[in-house]
Amino acid sequence: MTSQKLARATVKIVESKKAKDILLLNLKEISTIADYFIICSGESSPHMRSIAQAIERELKKKGIKQFNPRNLTNDCWVLLDFGSIIVHIFSKRGRNFYQLERLWADAKKIIK
Repeated sequence: MTSQKLARATVKIVESKKAKDILLLNLKEISTIADYFIICSGESSPHMRSIAQAIERELKKKGIKQFNPRNLTNDCWVLLDFGSIIVHIFSKRGRNFYQLERLWADAKKIIK
């Protein structure tokens, strides 16, 4: 699966879990850490956990390896690293604080 197809499939998972303010950033031209960032917000810690668990479950079914198995106790920011894509799930407070969209303003926005 190409990184673009993986990113789009992951966005569909995030949408199915009713994440808010979903943004897909293409980093291919500006970074070597990943091809795509997916940034979204959850309305509560349980909602953020639900989004993360759905992504992990569905990508595991597709044989996609997660590079950072993590603890879901952070109520501000959950980061899921799948190599070519990195998913950032924020609380509203966390997203306002870290402002990744501003830090990666040079990235091409695919979804807003």
